[in-house]
Amino acid sequence: MIGVDAALDFPLFYRLPGVAKGLVSPSQIAEVYALRRRLEEGIVSSHGEAGRFFVTFLDNHDQHSRLRYIDAAQPDRDGQVPAALACLLSLQGIPCVYYGTEQGLAGSGSANEAVREALWGKPGAFDETDPFYIALRDIAHVRAGNPALRYGRQYFRPISGDRQNFGVSTFAPGVLAFSRILSESESVVVVNTNTVAGVEVSVLVDSVLNPAGARFATMYSSVGSSKSYAVEEISNATVIGNGATHGTIHSIRVVLAAGEALILARRADVSNARHGG
Repeated sequence: MIGVDAALDFPLFYRLPGVAKGLVSPSQIAEVYALRRRLEEGIVSSHGEAGRFFVTFLDNHDQHSRLRYIDAAQPDRDGQVPAALACLLSLQGIPCVYYGTEQGLAGSGSANEAVREALWGKPGAFDETDPFYIALRDIAHVRAGNPALRYGRQYFRPISGDRQNFGVSTFAPGVLAFSRILSESESVVVVNTNTVAGVEVSVLVDSVLNPAGARFATMYSSVGSSKSYAVEEISNATVIGNGATHGTIHSIRVVLAAGEALILARRADVSNARHGG
C-alpha cells in the first residue's frame, strides 16, 4: 500500500535515546508522531495501523555507540536502559532490540565496529540473570499480555504538577507520558527522564473510558514499584495543545522515582501481566 512492507524508524531513533537520557525534551517524541500522522493522511487507513510499518530501535550495528553509556562518575545512568526499553516496547511500531542490550554491552568509539562486540564464544556469555535481561524480559511479558501496547491508538498525554495546568513536557530532563488505547482499554506509560530527582505529576487520561475512582495498576516499574493510582476528576483545568482548552478532565496522580519508567493499565484490560524489578 505504501511501497514497502516496513521501514527502519530513523526519525524516532534520532529522538528517543536522547529523551530517555534526559537530553531532549519529551515533546520532541510527540512531534515525530504528529508529523508522521499528517504525512500519512490518505495513505494509512487508521491511527493504530501505522504501527505495522515502522521498525523501531534504540541502537544498531551502524552507530558509533550503544544506548548504554558507562561513566564511573555517574553509575546511576544504567537506569536509562530499562526506561528506554519500556518506551520502545510501548510506542507504536515493531520494536527491534539490538543484540547485547540485554547483556549490558556498552561499546563506543570512533567507528561503528565499536558497537559490534563479541557476545558469544565464551562460557556464560548469555546470562539470564543479568538485570538488563530481566528488565527486557519483564517489559516484553507485559507487552505480550496487553494488546493495547501492540495495536492501540497512541496519544501523548499532557501532564501537570499543580493539577490545574496541563501540557506536554517541553524541557529536558522531563516526563514522557503517552497512552495506547484499544477498544475500551487504555494503558498509560510514564517515564521520568531525570536520573537524580523524583517527580509527582498528574497525567491526563480518557474520561469516558476511565471514570473517577477507577484504578490503574502498575504492570511494570523499572524500580520495582507496585503502586496503583486512582482516577481523579479535576474541574477548571487548562490543557495546552494546539490551543488552550478549559474544563473538567480525568487524570491519575503518579509518583515517579528518579529515572523511573511505569507501564500502567486497568487490570481487567490485560492478561498475564506483572510488574518487573
